[in-house]
Amino acid sequence: MSEYDVERSPGMHVVHDGPRQAPPLLLIHGSGAAGGCWSPMVPALAGHHHVIRVDLPGCGQSPPAPSYEVPAQAGRVAALLDDLGLRHIAVAGHSSGGYVATALAERRPDLVGSLALISTGPSLDAFLPQPVLLRVLLGPPFGAILWSRRSDAVIRKGIGVTAAGPVDVPDDLVAGVRGITYRAFRAVLRQNSAYIVERSVPERLAALEVPVLVIFGNADPRWDPSSAHQYDAVPGARVELLPGVGHLPILEAPETTGELLLGFTATDR
Repeated sequence: MSEYDVERSPGMHVVHDGPRQAPPLLLIHGSGAAGGCWSPMVPALAGHHHVIRVDLPGCGQSPPAPSYEVPAQAGRVAALLDDLGLRHIAVAGHSSGGYVATALAERRPDLVGSLALISTGPSLDAFLPQPVLLRVLLGPPFGAILWSRRSDAVIRKGIGVTAAGPVDVPDDLVAGVRGITYRAFRAVLRQNSAYIVERSVPERLAALEVPVLVIFGNADPRWDPSSAHQYDAVPGARVELLPGVGHLPILEAPETTGELLLGFTATDR
């Protein structure tokens, strides 16, 4: 697998992998992350797809945005797909990247052929008390100071505390997280909460006619794993729970997660 194209369009850092003529697959990272979170899965995915990874505004190598509302984020992704001339594609989102993917399908159903949501919390009542390190890094009064002084080791540990066990964090993900400002991260978190308070993700998806795959770790420390079954309310949705996996199936179980995603996109075509 070789990365063949890197661009910034429109206002976002974009990486393409795999043959351009293959069926497109868009990967959207969650809050506090960047496109590098998908790195362990990309070689297998790029064998079957034109894989498109974005750094959402304010994350990784993408510049900040005036608004981090979820529909606004989805609008920027839609503009990218319009620029690329793509329609009816497979879209996968990790964590809150699933909110952007869902909002994309709501705003532009012509762009989305299928949705895969990985560790995407369905509603605010499923949110669990967060690991201590995350609360310290994000909370007042010292969050902003600690955030600005993060070492690579702290970034790796902060990502790793959401896993069920030891996990290898890709170097490009660490570099991408380093590019996120405290202000942008806090704004993204607020807007994510506002999006699911307005309407839960399963409720939004039930109103759409799009195939849905949900992947959850049964040891997720961020979202109640049993909440994955809230997606059973979505007609035809397929829900997969991965044993012994936390919030990071894309890093903890990349082979299994990749196989599920490839099987899902193959049946969608």
